[in-house]
Amino acid sequence: MAKTAETYHVPVLLNESINGLDIKPDGIYVDVTFGGGGHSREILRHLGPNGHLYSFDQDADAEQNIVNDDRFTFVRSNFRYLCNWMRYYGIDHIDGLLADLGVSSHHFDDETRGFSFRFDAPLDMRMNKRAGTTAADILNNYTESQLADIFYLYGEMKSARRIAAAIVKARAAHPIVTTSDLTTVIEPLMRSEREKKDMARLYQALRIEVNHEMDALRDMLLGATRMLGKGGRLSVITYHSLEDRLVKNVMKAGNVEGKIEQDFFGRITSPFRLVNNKVITPCDEELQNNPRSRSAKLRIAEKTE
Repeated sequence: MAKTAETYHVPVLLNESINGLDIKPDGIYVDVTFGGGGHSREILRHLGPNGHLYSFDQDADAEQNIVNDDRFTFVRSNFRYLCNWMRYYGIDHIDGLLADLGVSSHHFDDETRGFSFRFDAPLDMRMNKRAGTTAADILNNYTESQLADIFYLYGEMKSARRIAAAIVKARAAHPIVTTSDLTTVIEPLMRSEREKKDMARLYQALRIEVNHEMDALRDMLLGATRMLGKGGRLSVITYHSLEDRLVKNVMKAGNVEGKIEQDFFGRITSPFRLVNNKVITPCDEELQNNPRSRSAKLRIAEKTE
């Protein structure tokens, strides 16, 4: 079944994230997570004839949702190359950047991509199907120690070493190539009351490693810090604690480590001012209409220099 822009992905915290950009009609804006185009279309509604929007997505499936508008440019690339592409288009500063870091509903619901343990499918998980290592490659080739580190760091799983050992033992007899292969190996290690949550954490960890998500996010956030002009806004929606921590650190301190720097008088010298001191989460109505928004957190900051 073909996905329309409306069914590809329901945009989360749409009004809150767009309002947070404080859009200037003639400004230059970037949506680094185009997906179904929901956020991009809303940004375009706020732009005048002289404004422009650049939207990034590395997934070929997202290209079916491209907007036909002279004020819109689609960039077929990972958002970590933000600065490179802005230079390519002759842009030296932007007025706002939006990132919805969640995986599109399309990816979870596509039975062929291996993003969800609900379907028996090849363990792929690549956002860019044209290149890169698959989840199956990782499960069959990484060392036990490497697998344990991934599950612990990216899935925050206490049983990471036990699961890694079981995978290495199982793959010696038969390669792990499908979601059902993986389930057969790890299901006996999980408590029934936590099985779905732990499986989701495991799949999250694999997806992050396959797509180098944390490295890409670091590069994008630092690139956005350089590209945003004074008064420019950064509006970012996160879905798990690892990415939220990075976003919070950059917005508070201007670096991914969260290291606070002070001037001679002890004043914090961050390039950003927090627009919302308290994180924004979906309202009850949105949670009811879109349960997948339940873990979303929106942070907004303004460039001060």
